Amino acid sequence: MRLLVTGGAGFIGANFVHQTVTHRPDHQVTVLDSLTYAGNRASLEPVASSVELVEGSIADGPLVDRLVAEHDIVVNFAAESHNDNSLRDPEPFLQTNIIGTYRLLEAVRAHGKRLHHVSTDEVFGDLELDDPKRFTEDTPYRPSSPYSSTKAGADLLVRAWVRSFGIEATISNCSNNYGPYQHVEKFIPRQVTNILSGVKPKVYGAGANVRDWIHVDDHNRALHAILDGGRLGETYLIGADGEADNLTVVRTLLRVLGKAEDWFDFVGDRPGHDLRYAIDAGKLRTELGWTPQYADLETGLAATVAWYRDNEAWWAPAKAATEAGYSALGR
Repeated sequence: MRLLVTGGAGFIGANFVHQTVTHRPDHQVTVLDSLTYAGNRASLEPVASSVELVEGSIADGPLVDRLVAEHDIVVNFAAESHNDNSLRDPEPFLQTNIIGTYRLLEAVRAHGKRLHHVSTDEVFGDLELDDPKRFTEDTPYRPSSPYSSTKAGADLLVRAWVRSFGIEATISNCSNNYGPYQHVEKFIPRQVTNILSGVKPKVYGAGANVRDWIHVDDHNRALHAILDGGRLGETYLIGADGEADNLTVVRTLLRVLGKAEDWFDFVGDRPGHDLRYAIDAGKLRTELGWTPQYADLETGLAATVAWYRDNEAWWAPAKAATEAGYSALGR
């Protein structure tokens, strides 16, 4: 099997490549990544001898067409994905998430290849904190930021190409990931690296916003299950029943790192900050038999903390610039 993994030097994509190389040595893996600030060549160093890395954008039509033609399956992780960045400058999100997805769709249509499109639960908007419901595959789209809006648009393009042109594709919408190789701009690695640097963690607003956390390895195991047995044309939601508010996550990290659980600062909230996400992964579990290995959030966070403690050389180069950007926003 020849896999083209777009965005494979980013957080989730790099972990997917690691998992594929380790557990599926018969697969040939090519990574296409534009290597912007969020795509890190160093994230692929442990598997570099087993992977071909091509630097380029999924919005580059001729490049995408050539690479898709040479592979059997495309797994699309490539996306601009940071909400704060989308509020400052939405245009890169339109270019990558909309135009890039369109280029991939046209290439898989032209060459008769299969596509799996990796998306987010943020396309569904948010839920009230006391709402018993969770997102399902039938939940209407209600995105609230330029980032989630462009991801919603990309999902709809995939669905349209399935219906109009009969391409072979599946979609997955996942809850918030955490784990190794995640950029320090993201919530959990920012807090972990702050604590490791002797700086108090930062909590938006009152810390009441709830996310449904999943370890990246569990997410990628679900993706392989979909590639192996998922029904073409279907959407699968991926979540590990890991709901926790931001304040709980920060206090858990402080406890894991041996700090007082009140050693943090509240900062101003982000505009349009969604209240709560929650995933019902019943379809994935029932049809494909997937279950998370990190069923306990604290266990997964402890493993993540250990990775960042042991890999300062990976995250330190981006830390100062990231914090300067947050400081300019007062967050």
